[in-house]
Amino acid sequence: MARGRVSLQELVRRRTRAGLVARSAERELFRGNFDTAPEDGRHRFLFHVHGTAGVGKTRLVKEFEHLAREQGALTAYVNETCGSVPEVLESVCRQFALRGHRLKDLERMLATHRERRHEAETAALAALDPAPDGAPSTGGMALARAGLAGLGLVPGVAPFTAVLDPAQLAHGADRLRSVLAARFRSHEDVRLVLDPASVLTPVLTDELNAVASDVPWIVLLLDTYERTGPFLDAWLHDLLTTDRYGALPDTVVVVTAGQHPADPARWGTFADFMTSLPLQPFTEAEARGLLAERGVTAEPVVAEALRLTGGLPVLLSTIAGTRPAGPEDVTDPSATAVERFLKWEEDPGRRFAALAGALPRLLDADVFAVAADCDRDRAEELYAWVETLPFADRLGGRIRYHDIVRAPMLRLQRGRSPRGWADGHGRLAQAFRRWREQTESGRDTGTLWLDETWCELRLGELYHRLCAAGPTAVSDTLRDLVEACDQGEALAARWVRVLEDAGRDAGAPGVSAWGDRLSAALASGGTRAVLDTLLDWAGHASLPVPGRLPVRQGGDEPSTTPGGGVPAGPPDFPGDPVGAGPTPWDLDFAGAPADIDWMSQEQARLTTPADVTLPAPLLARIHRDRALAHAARGDHAFAVTELSGALALTPDDARTLALRGEYLRALGLHAEAVADLERATALDPADAYAWASLGATRLTLGHPQGARTALDHALALRPDYTWALVRRARVARELGDPEGRLAALDRAVAAEPDSAWAHCERGDALRAADRDREALAAYDRALALDPGYASAYASRGVTHHRLGHLDEALADLDRALELNPSYAWARERRDAVVQHRDG
Repeated sequence: MARGRVSLQELVRRRTRAGLVARSAERELFRGNFDTAPEDGRHRFLFHVHGTAGVGKTRLVKEFEHLAREQGALTAYVNETCGSVPEVLESVCRQFALRGHRLKDLERMLATHRERRHEAETAALAALDPAPDGAPSTGGMALARAGLAGLGLVPGVAPFTAVLDPAQLAHGADRLRSVLAARFRSHEDVRLVLDPASVLTPVLTDELNAVASDVPWIVLLLDTYERTGPFLDAWLHDLLTTDRYGALPDTVVVVTAGQHPADPARWGTFADFMTSLPLQPFTEAEARGLLAERGVTAEPVVAEALRLTGGLPVLLSTIAGTRPAGPEDVTDPSATAVERFLKWEEDPGRRFAALAGALPRLLDADVFAVAADCDRDRAEELYAWVETLPFADRLGGRIRYHDIVRAPMLRLQRGRSPRGWADGHGRLAQAFRRWREQTESGRDTGTLWLDETWCELRLGELYHRLCAAGPTAVSDTLRDLVEACDQGEALAARWVRVLEDAGRDAGAPGVSAWGDRLSAALASGGTRAVLDTLLDWAGHASLPVPGRLPVRQGGDEPSTTPGGGVPAGPPDFPGDPVGAGPTPWDLDFAGAPADIDWMSQEQARLTTPADVTLPAPLLARIHRDRALAHAARGDHAFAVTELSGALALTPDDARTLALRGEYLRALGLHAEAVADLERATALDPADAYAWASLGATRLTLGHPQGARTALDHALALRPDYTWALVRRARVARELGDPEGRLAALDRAVAAEPDSAWAHCERGDALRAADRDREALAAYDRALALDPGYASAYASRGVTHHRLGHLDEALADLDRALELNPSYAWARERRDAVVQHRDG
């Protein structure tokens, strides 16, 4: 390269910055902030840029980053590609590392967070096995599931936390903390799963304090805040204005940028340390300055450009880039930006590349090569040129066309060549699918939804399939959306957004209808409302609960067993439900639920895009998810009704039958439960869950031999099935086989050493065998695992009484009654101890 010449990258940066010539006041205000000491009352720690689309927010934020670096600042830029606080911190770590400042402690903690999150989700899935009736402590697994639901760790339940009682959710979260505390090595690991920001952010502040000794300023830039603010704003407020996360160095400056002003309820009292920068379209003088900077000075041309652009910087830059010779060359850029740009570009390859680059929502060299449909070398050359375009915003290592220019580019291609439009999107969909499948190779499918790369590739694939009007694109997107709802609102919002984006970009009213309605549902009622909307559209509105289903008021335990715990809810069941036979409940599934207002059904029919039919398995899956949510709060009658809706849609699936059978057992409808469970085992003889539930139901009905047969089937399929082992021990007790009872419980605690329930049941068996001191050790272990286990306290109190430890016996029985005041068996045992003590 000859002396004095600059690099291509420098030219790109200069052209990008040229569009900011008119923002001199904002630029000087920000730059001047570095000339005031942090203790100076004029210094600002937070700048919030806001304004409408096309007004130049992202470019100004990028200019702020450039100005900060000129002052020696260490910077990190974040946008909507991050969907949570941990993801934001991951991005900050990567960018700081690229600039020579590793945040090693934070990197290690983020890696631990990913590991612990996966472990917690694995534990949550394990918790979906059938739950014992005599569960640890009051509320048992219903509360545990509520805690998991509130944390978004139970597939199928997270969308419905709104239907759970807040106190139950809080209690369930407390119980889950106890379970995770026993599983993880430290309390910090538990918090890292339940409240990652509370653990990660103090590490961030420590790291920033260390870095502050090496750099004069640290600047964090948070763009597209209208999308990131919902999960960042409260966190940022606490970080900057409270001591919750520790002390930040006073050389930190934060920039946020979005379409809306700062929330006055949150930030209104902090005007003395923040500056709001509302961006308006350029004034005439500013617009003239930008055009002059780009060589457009002829008055008729300038006047026409001012008239058509309304002062929006991105449109002014686009017009300036076309080098108009006269006013006749200046036409409305929001309608014909492509034509005006391509008119002055003689290279047909570049003309095609400019259009092809508009098809994807985000561009990198790999995606562009597919869109441009040319060889790799030519694609690299064209991509380097596309990066210099005035409307190509840089986002890390990728670029995105500004919406105001991209929209007419898409309309042009869609109208000029519908077949070419479909072919281009089809190529891109195939490429994204190929890349996605490569990421899946050899991996557990359950982890993919936690992988940002996989999610991004899947969304890219669906977007291009929707734009190409693929025959199953909408159905596949909605099926994914149901799964995304299981992962929480942030991920669900991305799947809803792909429907909105594709509907708008492809001019597809049906897809837009889905996106708009689901977006409104998500905003008003979260993921629960999204799934309710899907059912409503399909004519499966919320189902009424049958009035005649009883709620069981007590356990099904023989009187010889302490029964202090409230029976737990029935088990949750992972996997897609599909169905079973006729439903005997108070519903008319030949059409719709009998009690549902016909006007609601008609409204749903009218607002459903006519060219999309939701598949029955998908609707059944939603009914199943709702059933799990109802069961999590103990509403088993509602759960049975929802499962009946699922079974009416897909009537031959053993797994859904097994789940309904278990919920019927929890309701005390044992004959009906046996019918479902026997049919489930006939349809799928390899389903250990159904066999275990059938065994428990037969035992309750007084058929221990049949119960033993069913439970032996379950244990042949899953030898370490703790729930079935405990049930098998109870069958042995009824059959007068104490050795068999204890052998089954020995296997149960070996299979699940952290099961307080299994240890307590083993203590009962040891006490029945007059091995009281060994029984005490078993109860001690159960209470170490679950300090709120009333039944274990009661049983340990009885054992102390047998050993003559009257004070210890009374203390344990008092504690059992404190935890469960209605625990009749514990009260009887306590009265016996008092009578013994007082003679």
